[in-house]
This record gives sequence, C-alpha cells and structure tokens, in this order.
Amino acid sequence: MTQLTIVSNIFRFKLTAAGAFSLFLLAAPICAQTVPVIDAAITSSDPAKSSRLSDDTVIRPFRINVPEGALVDLRRRIAATRWPDKETVNDESQGIRLAEMQALVQYWGNGYNWRNVEAKLNALPEFVTTIDGVDIQFIHVRSREPNALPLILTHGWPGSPLEFLKVIGPLTDPVAHGGRAQDAFDVVIPAIPGYGFSGKPTDLGWNPDRVARAWDVLMKRLGYTRYVSQGGDHGSVISDALARQAPPGLLGIHITMPATIPANLVEGINNGDPAPTGLTAPELRAYNTLSTFFGRGAAYGAVMVTRPQTIGYALVDSPTGLAAWTYEKIAEWTDSDGHPERVIGRDEILDDITLYWLTNTGASSSRFYWENNNNNFSAAAQKTEQIKVPVAITVFPREIYPAPESWSRQAYPSLYYFHEVAKGGHFAAWEQPEIFSTEMRAAFRSLR
Repeated sequence: MTQLTIVSNIFRFKLTAAGAFSLFLLAAPICAQTVPVIDAAITSSDPAKSSRLSDDTVIRPFRINVPEGALVDLRRRIAATRWPDKETVNDESQGIRLAEMQALVQYWGNGYNWRNVEAKLNALPEFVTTIDGVDIQFIHVRSREPNALPLILTHGWPGSPLEFLKVIGPLTDPVAHGGRAQDAFDVVIPAIPGYGFSGKPTDLGWNPDRVARAWDVLMKRLGYTRYVSQGGDHGSVISDALARQAPPGLLGIHITMPATIPANLVEGINNGDPAPTGLTAPELRAYNTLSTFFGRGAAYGAVMVTRPQTIGYALVDSPTGLAAWTYEKIAEWTDSDGHPERVIGRDEILDDITLYWLTNTGASSSRFYWENNNNNFSAAAQKTEQIKVPVAITVFPREIYPAPESWSRQAYPSLYYFHEVAKGGHFAAWEQPEIFSTEMRAAFRSLR
C-alpha cells in the first residue's frame, strides 16, 4: 500500500509515502430503526441517493446477493483471456510468471465458487450506514462476554475486510480458542470507502484523516464510548491518523506497518544510497529492505499514486489483469517464499480478488493512493510525534520492512508495547490468525 512519487523517467522511484464463527454473537446493533435487508448487487449503491433516502444515523442490515449473471460474465471474460508471451527469465524479476498466472486463472474460471464466501459473509452480522455522504459497509460481531473491548479493524490494499474473517472467532470468543474471557473483543470490520461493498466517494478528500474521522463516527454510532483501533497497510496509516486526532474514547492503537524511518535516513533510502555507518543490525536490515523495495518492487504504487484512473481501466475490464496486479503483491508480501497459497489458501486469495472484481473497485480503491500521496513509512511525514494515545506495534518478519524497536520508540513517544513474532507477513491476520489474535489480547490487555 506504500505511497511514492516518481523522481525520474527511468526506473527509480522516490518514497513520499512510504475459522470458525460464533453464531450466538448475532446481537442486534444499536440503530435508529429497522429496515428491510439490503441485497448487494455487483455495483455499489449510489451514496448520494442512499443519503437522501435514509437518516444519516441509521444503521441498516446488509446482505450480499451477487446476480448469477455477473459470475457468468466473469467466467466468460476469464475464458477469453489474451495471454502475453512467456517471460524471458527464470524467476519473478519481470513479474509473476506466465505458467503461475495461467494455473491460478484456469482454476478461477473452472473450479472456484464465489457463493462459498458469500454464504460465509451472510452468516455474519453485516450492516451499512451513511457517514459524510458515503455508505460505509461493515461487519459487526458482538462478544457474549459482558466486558468485551470494542475493536475496529482496518484492512489495506490489495486486501479487504476478508483479511479478518479468521480472527473474528478468536477475538470475540477467546475462551473457545485458548484465551481468557476477560480478553474478549467486540469486533467492527469496515470496508474503506472505495473498497468492497462500501460506497465510492465522488468528491475529493477521502484521505486517511477523513476515513479516521468516519471510523470514530461509526464507533460512536454503534454506541461505544471507548474503543481501540488496529490496522495494517492502509489500516496502519488510518489508525495513525485516528491516534493523532485522539477523539474522546479512543484508548489506543495497534499497528503492524508503523511509520518509523528517521528523518535523516529518508533521503538515502529514496535515492538507493548505501546505508550509513553506525546502524545497528536491525536498523541496517530495515534500511536495506526499504531501499530494495523502493528500487525494484514499488512501481505499482507509483502508478496508483499518479494515475489511478488510467490503471483502473485495466483493473475493471480484465479479470486476469486484476488478478496479476493483486496476486503479485500477495505473493511478495506474505511469509510464504512467493507461494501465498501455503499460508492463505488459493480460494481465499481468489475470494479477495473476486471481491474487487464484483464490486468494480479497481479504480476507486486505487484512488485512495492518489488521495494519500504521503510518506507512509516516514515518522516525520506521519507526524507520529503528535500521537499521545498509547501505541502498540507487532513486527511480523515478512512485513514490507521489519521496523526496528529503536526506530519505533523514537518515532512513537507513547509506544507501550513492542513485540516481534516468529512468522507472518504483511497480511498478518490473514496469514497467521492465531498469532494475530494472541497479539491483540496481549497488546490491549493493559488498556481495558
């Protein structure tokens, strides 16, 4: 999800931003009135129309019902894929290899079944509400434990709320998953505007700060007076923004992709310069990982930061183009040696890709990069020194970069929890739900 800006017309980019479900939890949310269940078609609802038709504070039940014709059309387009010629190397240095993509897409068109994940989602309590003129669709699962701590979980790109499905049970019902009743959470999982079944913004300004304000409205609208926030990728940036704003009731945040690069190192990383002397071993590893990432693996971000509409035409017209664009990053950013099916599963990966396809959000999700044209890894750019609420960080070893504890403590003065775990990558909850759930319990225990 990193943001960056092109600094030359060659190939150097400059960093500027850098389960089981417990069905007894289907308690009704706090809402102004009861309305019929919504059938979600493949196109998002018109935010302006929704706002006109309903009170801005109403929380409406939501149900997904993708028309069969949309799935037939998807399979037809997959079958009609026009393939490029084979790469001229024996590795992924030119991108995802042809044989790998052909195998994935062949299964997508002939073996994959969207209805499975649709049924899984519809078995959960799903809702939609209008905030600041845009429909926000979300999952809301209340724990049966009376003192559960409300937790809002925010996804990133190329992820979605699907990243968190496997942690709903462990978080809301910890006793059934080896935890303690006093560590239970109420879980809220919204889709960022422009993603999934949330509405697509039609005005400018839907950046992390605005989304963070919307999340606070959402939590208060659900009746919560105190809560915590967690996120990775875009979710880390949005949680940082929420912490800077420090609305009443926000007890703390947990992030997995923190903004920790010291100001004096940003330029060197941008330019691909050798690491300066005096760095510790963890700092040197972080420096070199970031330098390599921005030198060789970040072109996708430069495109979406500068031309989200242009790439959008490919992402919403070609299923194979969308799959390649997103699968490459899932493969690179998971702790899987380039084979994400080993830790996530082929069907789960295709659930995520298909969600982008059916909701036609290839362009609208890319625009969040354009809105968030900022250095997501720089402590100074993210103004982390302004954060006063408690901050917790968990470092997963195959994150885009492993944040050193020294940088983290310097960047976040209110850091109270820092832990490095043994395995996992960028999609922490998706890849390692047990570790992620354990980290949530440990990180927020002292804030209850």
